[in-house]
Amino acid sequence: MIVYKTALRKPSEIQKNWVLIDAKGKTLGRLASFISNILQGKNKADYTPYWDNGDNVIVINARYIKVTGQKRQDKIYYWHSKAPGGIKSASYDKLLEKHPEKPLEIAVKGMLPHNRMGRKLLGNLKIILRQIILILIKIQKLFLLMNKGEFKWQK
Repeated sequence: MIVYKTALRKPSEIQKNWVLIDAKGKTLGRLASFISNILQGKNKADYTPYWDNGDNVIVINARYIKVTGQKRQDKIYYWHSKAPGGIKSASYDKLLEKHPEKPLEIAVKGMLPHNRMGRKLLGNLKIILRQIILILIKIQKLFLLMNKGEFKWQK
């Protein structure tokens, strides 16, 4: 009798990469779906739903995400302050003025699992409002060196 076993990687063997995404001109829902797949690791061959084997994602230019139709005026976000009668609301436009990263963060959060794993995966998402190219270039060089094994931590 032949027994087939699924080869699973241990959490210590999982290698996380950094993915830089420019959100300028992208549609909100399509971009959020793409990001959630990367965060969960569904784009990898060794996807395991109960392990954090997805990559880290850095999003720049989140302020310039587009939405289709009349969503810019009609879409309303609700939250509660946890005080009696503390329901708050804001349209997409108002929320974008105050917190440009929130619409994308809320959309990605809704597409991740609604449990501890989803909250952990959301921590792997970094939304940068302004282009900080110099810092990103330094980070990229650091990761390239770390992947080659040439980088040594200095005390």
